[in-house]
Amino acid sequence: MFSSLLIANRGEIACRIIRTARKLGLRTIAVYSDADAGAMHVAMADEAYRIGAAPARESYLRGDVILDVARRAGAEAIHPGYGFLSENADFAEACATARVVFVGPPASAIRAMGGKSEAKALMQAAGVPLVPGYHGEAQDLATLREAAIAIGFPVLIKASAGGGGKGMRVVESLDTLEAAVTGAKREAISSFGDDRVLIERYLTQPRHIEIQVFADSHGNCIHLFERDCSVQRRHQKVIEEAPAPGMTPAMRDAMGAAAVAAARAVGYVGAGTVEFIVEGDSFAFMEMNTRLQVEHPVTEAITGQDLVEWQLLVASGGALPLRQDQLAIAGHAFEARLYAEDPQRDFLPSIGRLVHLSLPETGVRIDAGVRAGDAIGVDYDPMIAKLIVHGPDRSTALRQLAKALGNCAIVGVQTNLGLLRGIAVHPDFAAGRFDTGFIGRNPALLAPTAAPDTAVTAAALLEAIGPVPDDRDPWAAGDGFRLNLPAEREVTLGGITAIAQPLDQGWSLTWDGATHVAQQRPYGVVVDGISRTLSVVALVDRIVVIDAGVNHVFERVDLLAPPRMIALGGGRVTAPIPGRVAGILVVEGEAVTQGQVLVVMEAMKMELSLAAPADGIVAALRCAIGDMVSEGFELIELRPAE
Repeated sequence: MFSSLLIANRGEIACRIIRTARKLGLRTIAVYSDADAGAMHVAMADEAYRIGAAPARESYLRGDVILDVARRAGAEAIHPGYGFLSENADFAEACATARVVFVGPPASAIRAMGGKSEAKALMQAAGVPLVPGYHGEAQDLATLREAAIAIGFPVLIKASAGGGGKGMRVVESLDTLEAAVTGAKREAISSFGDDRVLIERYLTQPRHIEIQVFADSHGNCIHLFERDCSVQRRHQKVIEEAPAPGMTPAMRDAMGAAAVAAARAVGYVGAGTVEFIVEGDSFAFMEMNTRLQVEHPVTEAITGQDLVEWQLLVASGGALPLRQDQLAIAGHAFEARLYAEDPQRDFLPSIGRLVHLSLPETGVRIDAGVRAGDAIGVDYDPMIAKLIVHGPDRSTALRQLAKALGNCAIVGVQTNLGLLRGIAVHPDFAAGRFDTGFIGRNPALLAPTAAPDTAVTAAALLEAIGPVPDDRDPWAAGDGFRLNLPAEREVTLGGITAIAQPLDQGWSLTWDGATHVAQQRPYGVVVDGISRTLSVVALVDRIVVIDAGVNHVFERVDLLAPPRMIALGGGRVTAPIPGRVAGILVVEGEAVTQGQVLVVMEAMKMELSLAAPADGIVAALRCAIGDMVSEGFELIELRPAE
């Protein structure tokens, strides 16, 4: 095996690859953009080299710069991780030309599976079942319109060169087809440099099940069973598990055989994933990802194998370490993707610094690429960490997942932690009754956090009071001493005002007409003799109490401060998060209607369509295509229609 490895990626996957490379005794070489100079993967690697500015197109997508680093560092191999250059056939060829091992499939396989339309033609020839659809080269609107009518609505538009939900639109009727095609093509060209799309029948209650395949250069090709990735938002996976609930041995064998046939059809080498759409007892090929997948840890958990180690072994010319008949499923595993995003705002990414980050240390595998104090920026995917649990059966593993999510504490950004835990304890999910529309059918999962209970409120009030000093200097005492009256303090947090009186141990707290005896403890709080495990994070302007992974925020109130000014939206269309203006769909003076899309933004691998809040006239355009704008920046000014 080679002795040095350059990881052409960042975040949690770069850290995960470095761990296996270290185990094998390899010298690890990291690359970083200006935004990642102090990142976790940089600190973990033996060496690290700057490759450019923060935007990925100026750093992590610069194959020429990365190869130059490989030459200077003496790297014998490059692992691309996933995303960025991992499925770039030109980069794989450039590595071969530079005599650097590309830890991935040959460029020919990447090209064969890189275009969804071409891949489906190959799969049809190989006898792999397909979803009915249009995969042709003609991309004019008339052809796509005829194809959609022939397939029958609803249909799914997908970027031919894409993945991860980019360039994907569900179209319910013919009158919305043109706008959906335009939006999908715009997002596809931005994300993949290729605006071709395909159209398929949209299945209303499908499950997304994928097969992990592995092949070597000696003609061996096997599968490592399936993963169920059906729980999704914005067509992107949220919770994955292995094996798939309800999977029969016969169907597993059939899907495994189809996946191996797909890999053999393109002369595959290395790790790959063949994705299927499943409805009832039938399955059909969706696409093949010619790289390691984000959810590979659940496969590692049920097979006891290190897939990155397998990748490095195969890339160095070795044979697969096991035959198909030597592999078996042991137990059940779940992976939950913890993102900095706001589920109540249509999963908009959340930008900010991780003021506090505490993840469980026992009974769970954590794959993370950030630490407390790190910033979640606008340039990259907003993933914080992946939590992976493994148990002897599905119900045990699911309980472990719920517990692990409840032991997470994050302050500084909005997260999807509440959503993840809500899914983990949902009775339908526990019973295996779910498909890709599960989140959409359960809006309660996205509901605002419930009001804080007595213990949570008491914990916040105790933190606001602070410790009573041992020094009995009356001028320094914090016990609310009053001459000729009982000691008493008034504490205001947000909309709560409490009267606090010191006791021999703890405080008597009175608010909303009730009195409680409360004491702080290192693990949380004791209220009226009942202890609760809570985390409390005190900041300058607020106190955050974390209860089973749910953040309850109490604003500190300065009674002497002037009243806050409330900014009204009015006729302004503003940027909801920092990002780049990708499209402007109106001109000054144009009349627009409520809900009409005016501006398209790109941020953190997402496309955001911003619509008119009301009928009106475009009074002024305050941005141009390509502008980088901050959160709250006014993009368009509207005035009422005459």
